[in-house]
Amino acid sequence: MDVKPEKRNSDDPIRAVIVGLAHREQSMEKLEDYLEELEFLARTAGIQTVKVFTQNLDAPNPQTFIGSGKVNEVSAFAKDNEIDYIIFDDVLSPSQMRNLEKEMKRKIFDRNLLILDIFYMRAQTSQAKTQVELARYEYLLPRLTGLWTHLERQRGGTGTRGGAGEKEIETDRRIVRNKITILKQKLVKIDKQMNLQRKNRVSMIRVALVGYTNVGKSTIMNIVSKSDVFAENKLFATLDTTVRKVVVKNLPFLMADTVGFIRKLPHQLVESFKSTLDETRESDLLIHVVDISHPQFEDHIKTVESTLAEIGAADKPTILVFNKIDQFPEPPEEEWKWDGEIHPAMKMADLEKSWMAHQDHQTIFISAKKKINVDKLRELLYEKVKELHIKRYPYNNFLYELPEDQD
Repeated sequence: MDVKPEKRNSDDPIRAVIVGLAHREQSMEKLEDYLEELEFLARTAGIQTVKVFTQNLDAPNPQTFIGSGKVNEVSAFAKDNEIDYIIFDDVLSPSQMRNLEKEMKRKIFDRNLLILDIFYMRAQTSQAKTQVELARYEYLLPRLTGLWTHLERQRGGTGTRGGAGEKEIETDRRIVRNKITILKQKLVKIDKQMNLQRKNRVSMIRVALVGYTNVGKSTIMNIVSKSDVFAENKLFATLDTTVRKVVVKNLPFLMADTVGFIRKLPHQLVESFKSTLDETRESDLLIHVVDISHPQFEDHIKTVESTLAEIGAADKPTILVFNKIDQFPEPPEEEWKWDGEIHPAMKMADLEKSWMAHQDHQTIFISAKKKINVDKLRELLYEKVKELHIKRYPYNNFLYELPEDQD
């Protein structure tokens, strides 16, 4: 349902429309799932989605991504409904972005730019801020147009409702190139410091929580480590890697809560965050957290596994943790289907059997929020870390000897 505009106040949320394209390589069903995620991304960035536009083409239009008729339709709606941003659920080329801004007279975001903005908002440490800023500038450099000005960037955002001439744009390009050079130099120094910190850590097994964004990694971190890590129901709630010393029974180890992955993660971010992702790459054990209640959880698993392979962390020992079992939508009795394979209408118990039978990794089903099977997770984690600890540090005794009935 369309949201009709009223008189705007300066503190009103930014209003946007979302545009998605189904084509030969992306079905309408898959597009709808992507658009739902994009709307969540927009909400995380403080943007109100007023309307969603979709189109079905054989292939994206090389000039404007969508067809000319759809460009006119979206432009007219944006003009009549005081729309600030038009967000596309894909990566737009620099020429497509320029052409769309020229036609629509509105600030154009693609999926990558929106993710980069959220990362920018979430960054807390000097390292994360530098990494995100570098990724943003590298992405924006070929995309600077009349609707991007250095004045807006000085205010701390990436968008603007103003305009700029060619001379000012060229000045912006020069400023951005200089900033990229400075940020790269700064990041080299930070990376050296972080690498030294990791090397100086005491002899303990390192565990990394990984998974799709918003699957409950920080909640699990809080439960296992009994610490207070920022956790909320928004995408990329965790951006800076948090490392805690954890003690389970008589065994101390390090646990890192890392940035969540997402489909179509901008390449610039993966490159810029290589040092942050070192916590994952240099870990001894991965805890791969999955939101079992999400209808596309299998796609999420593939996305995480693909990203882990990209950063060189795919072959590590892994515990697969299916979280949010309390939110799993059990199908009606007449829709139950079980034939040994995963099926949309399966019961939770059957789903557990299927994944446990098909996975190379050890698998556990929990609800971190409701504390279901959390003790079992702690026990499984203890056994895996203990096994790795004995292999890695055979002469490094535990904190104390456990009684035989607790061993």
